[in-house]
Amino acid sequence: MKELCKILIVDDEVLVRQGIKHYLVWEQYGFQIVGEASNGREALELIAELRPHIVITDIVMPVMDGEEFTRILKQSYPEIEIIVLSSYGEFNYVRSTFQNGVADYILKPKLETQELLQVLQNTARRIPAIQYDEETGSEQITVDHILEKWIAGFEADAEPALLKEHFPYPSFYLVGVQPRLSSLGGGEQLIQQKSSHIATTSARLAEVLEQAGLPLAFRPVAADPQIVVFVLNLSTIHYDETVELLRQLAQHMLRETNTAQLAWALSERFDQMEQIGEVYQQLLKLLDYRFYFPDHALIIGSELPAPAEVRGSFNLKEFTEELRRDNFNTAFAALREYVQTLSANYLATPFELKSFLGNIIFNIITLLGNQDYDVRQLDEEKYDYFREINDALDVRQTTALLNSFLQKVDARIAERSGQSQGTTNMKMLLEYIEEHYAEPLSLTGLGQHFHFNPSYLSSYFTTHNKEGFSEHLNKIRVQKAAEMLKDDRYSISEISDRVGYSDHSYFTKVFKKWTGLSPSQYRRQHAR
Repeated sequence: MKELCKILIVDDEVLVRQGIKHYLVWEQYGFQIVGEASNGREALELIAELRPHIVITDIVMPVMDGEEFTRILKQSYPEIEIIVLSSYGEFNYVRSTFQNGVADYILKPKLETQELLQVLQNTARRIPAIQYDEETGSEQITVDHILEKWIAGFEADAEPALLKEHFPYPSFYLVGVQPRLSSLGGGEQLIQQKSSHIATTSARLAEVLEQAGLPLAFRPVAADPQIVVFVLNLSTIHYDETVELLRQLAQHMLRETNTAQLAWALSERFDQMEQIGEVYQQLLKLLDYRFYFPDHALIIGSELPAPAEVRGSFNLKEFTEELRRDNFNTAFAALREYVQTLSANYLATPFELKSFLGNIIFNIITLLGNQDYDVRQLDEEKYDYFREINDALDVRQTTALLNSFLQKVDARIAERSGQSQGTTNMKMLLEYIEEHYAEPLSLTGLGQHFHFNPSYLSSYFTTHNKEGFSEHLNKIRVQKAAEMLKDDRYSISEISDRVGYSDHSYFTKVFKKWTGLSPSQYRRQHAR
């Protein structure tokens, strides 16, 4: 059997790539679409792994455009043929690519199945390594090609006998396994990682099912590059046993890896293989639910609880008013309650919850800043919160980040509230001294009156006032005595008693310390 001519599609438009990929059953004409990329850099990584014979590439793309891509590709892989897709206004680009050795070009607005097929066939015939013949693939149509087209939403004719050969039982299910491949890079590394996961999961699944001895068939299906999908074909009477085996395998593999890095899901039953595309879309939703159910080794729709009902959107206006009135406990309690409801509504995408949390963090920082709270550190950290929320793998991590943020907000609020309370308490102490300065005041008596420990009160007074307690009391008494000394209604001895000094000599000593004059000298200089 001759080798199929392998094709790689490079275009930043997904619909163009999918359209070309599913124009025809390419294998019937001796071709095989081995991969796709959204820009030149991605394509170069894939080419090292896939080694296509022909590359179909767009001209205008992000990251690395078609002109640069074709130049580098021909330098590194001169044997690979290149066909350029272009629009009418890109002729200068196309002309420059011909200088790099492209085989042909096709105008996108005129892209038609037969024209593309003819260009590919003419190009393939110039590749000596494969000795292309359009009859090469006439016997190579496989069930895998048919399933891939159905999953992508395209029509495909399938011989019932071919499907029956591979899937002899009446009931079909899809199993999805989603490793977190996006963090592992793209291109060659992504392909290697996916291939590894398919091989590992296939081998483990085959081993488990073989040991169980159940009559069923399973087959991997090409779908999203970051999801491993299998078709399970079995008799309904073996459903419960199969589910239990899948659950045990999922739990075992999760223990071997990072639980948060792997998601398993089982679709609902379907009876006709042509339904696989619709069921596949439902499977993707189930895999998304893993965000809300991180402890579920295997997500099955029928086993999930009813989603929480979210009645309306969060009342940001009322929340804002509560913050402005300094009713922080009320505002944050309402916020936490709403987030708890959102966290139980697994029908919403993780993006919706994460977007809400990012927006509410931004609003809280802005509102507190407008109320003169010290939010400098929170403002500096907000982008870290945005990034961490975006990267959170499950709902617990996401809401924990909000709670961490709110704890810091509470600390900022308490910090200023503590300062305000300290100012209020100090004012009360000073007012009390002002009114009762003539009485035998002491830290012990003052502490009893205000329910403060005397030693704590001494430290508190020094912290919140520029003078200590004794110094401040003496200052008040001297000020009062100085006023009285300006007229001669009271003797110095009487003034001493009236301002709280029972010892006349001590009064004289304190007065001179504060004013630089004895009481008698002060009276002579300031007599009215």
